Parts: sequence; C-alpha cells; structure tokens
Amino acid sequence: MTTKLDQLTSWLKERKITEVECLISDLTGIARGKISPTNKFLDEKGMRLPESVLLQTVTGDYVEDDIYYELLDEADIDMFCRPDENAVFLVPWAIEPTAMVIHDTFDKQGNPIELSPRNILKNILKLYAAKGWKPIVAPEMEFYLTKRNSDPDFPLVAPMGRSGRPEVGRQSFSIDAANEFDPLFEDVYDWCELQDLDLDTLIHEDGPAQMEINFRHGDALHLADQITVFKRTMREAALKHDVAATFMAKPITDQPGSAMHIHQSVVDVNTGKNLFSNDDGSMSELFMHHIGGLQKYIPELLPLFAPNVNSFRRFLPDTSAPVNVEWGEENRTVGLRVPEATPQNRRVENRLAGADANPYLVLAASLLCGYIGMVEGIQPSAPVKGRGYERRNLALPVTIESALERMEACKDAEKYLGAKFVRGYVAVKRAEHENFKRVISSWEREFLLLSV
Repeated sequence: MTTKLDQLTSWLKERKITEVECLISDLTGIARGKISPTNKFLDEKGMRLPESVLLQTVTGDYVEDDIYYELLDEADIDMFCRPDENAVFLVPWAIEPTAMVIHDTFDKQGNPIELSPRNILKNILKLYAAKGWKPIVAPEMEFYLTKRNSDPDFPLVAPMGRSGRPEVGRQSFSIDAANEFDPLFEDVYDWCELQDLDLDTLIHEDGPAQMEINFRHGDALHLADQITVFKRTMREAALKHDVAATFMAKPITDQPGSAMHIHQSVVDVNTGKNLFSNDDGSMSELFMHHIGGLQKYIPELLPLFAPNVNSFRRFLPDTSAPVNVEWGEENRTVGLRVPEATPQNRRVENRLAGADANPYLVLAASLLCGYIGMVEGIQPSAPVKGRGYERRNLALPVTIESALERMEACKDAEKYLGAKFVRGYVAVKRAEHENFKRVISSWEREFLLLSV
C-alpha cells in the first residue's frame, strides 16, 4: 500500500531534489523552519521547532513573559511538524534542485497546535464541512514594485522600467506601464507555472508600479498555501531584477494602499450548487446571512484583516479602500462588493483585507464571519446605492489598539478561534505596537521639531 510519504518521496526523487525547505507560517506570515538535505528530511519524516516561534513578533521580539509562560510550557518545548504532501512546491530560484514543503504542527500527543495559523484555517473549514458546505475563494493580491531601499529613513520610490524612467502619475490598467516590467513578470509566470500556482490575470493598479495578481477560485487551504509561496516567489523575482516587491498595506505616502481582495462563495458538497443563489437565480437567504455575518464580525476580528499599524493607513475615504462594512452590488466604495455574476458564480468580494495579512488567518477570519452569519441567520443592512464612503454606521475601528481591544472582548472569537490563539495573537500585535511607538517618525521631526 502506497503511503502519503511514499508519494512525497517519489515526487522528490523524480525531480532529483537535493534540499528541502521545511516551513511553517508564523502569525505574521513569515516562513519559519529549517533547510534539510533530502535524505535527512525523508529519514526524519518532518522536523521539530520551538512552539515559541508562534509568539515571535515581526521585529523578532517575543510577548511579555507572563503571557509567554501562560501560553507555553516553561521548558520551551518543541512542536512536531509533519509535511503535507499536498503542499509541496519547487524553488525555481535556488541554485541546487530544491523544494519547499509546508508542514502542519502538533504537540507531543498529536493534537494540532492551537497557535498555528494553518490549523486555524483548517478548523474553520471543518465547521463548513460539518454542515455539508464547502467555501470557494479567489484572492487578489496587490503589491508595489519599488527601487531597492537600504535606508528605512528614506521614502520608497518607483523603480526604473525598461524605458529607463520611473512611472509618474496614475497608470490604472495601463498595459504599457505593466510591460515596463516584462522581464520580471516573465520570470514570475515561469516560476509560478513550475510551482503549479493557479495564477490568473496581471493588472497594473492605481499607484506607480503597483500591480495586482489574481488567483483562480478554489480551495481555501490550498490557496493560502499558494499565497505564502507566491509572496516568496514575487520577492525573489524582484531581487533578481534589482528591484523590490512589497506587500505592505500602505507603503507610499499619498498613494493607494495594497489590498488582498477575497472573493468568496459557498457550495453544497454533494451537488456543487452555489448556496448563494435560489433555484430561480435570485439571491438566497444564506447569501444575505453570509453578508450579515461579515458586517457584524469583521469589525470584531479586524486585526486578522489589518494586522499592523501600517494597515490602518489604508482605510481612508477616496483612496480605493473601504472605510466600512457596508455592502452593495457592483460598488467599489464599500467594504463588501457583490460583483455581477451568473447564479452559479454569485459571490461577495471582501475588500477589507490588506496585502500584509497572513493568508491563512485572513481567509479563516473572512470565512468565519460569513459562517456565523449563516448559522445564526444574521440579516444585513440595506445595500448601498452610489458612494459609500460617508456611511458611518458600520465604520471600522480606526487604530490597531482599538481593534485589538474589540477582538479581545469578542466572545465568538474565543469560541471559534480558541482562547489560546486570541490571547497569543493579541499579545504579539500589542508587543509589535509597543515597539512601533518607540520610533520617532519623520512627520514629528518635520512639524514639531522647531514649532512646539
């Protein structure tokens, strides 16, 4: 009988892989793990990592000791990481034949680690499966290409394209502007094809050298894995061409931010029918309730959609980003857009998430909000006709601090995501924000230095 590890072994040997990057996602979305010779990887059938990496901040610091030892064993024990044979990807930019393998994490007794972002998403998908439902998602990733920047005190600027000149002004949907970086994107598409990533279209977005890559719709876990791999791939391709790629939510002053728009729908597992449409093609009650759940719970779980202090700089009126969780048909000024579609393709586009969000956690959060709405029968507000930026009834928390307070107080967050995860996630984000507050910004030096 062929085992899953046998299949993985064959895959690696057929491609003459000599090294394996064994990785997991931390709360930020940073890939952490070990690089192992293939034979050692196969002999050990996985790896061990300290569970504490899941309480590490983006700056490399850890949460306060009282929370650290409340959530983790005082001996700083290892978690057991096992490879997922469905999450194996080539590393086309590596010198030696290399693969990256995404792992799942367990404790010594074989229980899934509660702080693991991938486990969080798997738990939410199990809720849907128990109802006979399957969510379908299609993420859209926005990002900027910039000139290489070695000094964080200097603002980011647009890179030189093939013409030898940087972009000026807004170039939304410009083919020529996108073609400025043809050699880079040829590599991106070639590499992504080798990795079997389900990329669809490339679009030039509003900002200078701001791009968007759309993924084909599919399984949420598989697409979260793909986004994790794509971000690494995009950065590596950019470096090869002497530019940088950033997924910061708001990297450049007075330019649009970068989002991760999530198109989501739910189908019946047995029939494949889209549950968002009635037999006559009209919007179903489940669809309305899904939107109602998104409206009610996104503000409660906002740190999973906007995880950094920089994330909140996106939420400004008239900057191609939403400021509320209103909904409307074919309306890009609200947080929840319902695109024109056939009944089988009916979906809602969640426009709240930033490109900086952890893909596992943001997909889990977006699907969880809709799930709660469906099981609790939450009714949405009336759809918005026309401009939606002035609507304040369904406004979002405006700072990371207030958003963390709301998430911490949300009983349903604890119920569905787990008390340990909520406590750990909030603690990590608070530790990052404390670190941020120690840094004096250029705005403060410019306007306060000689004026106050």
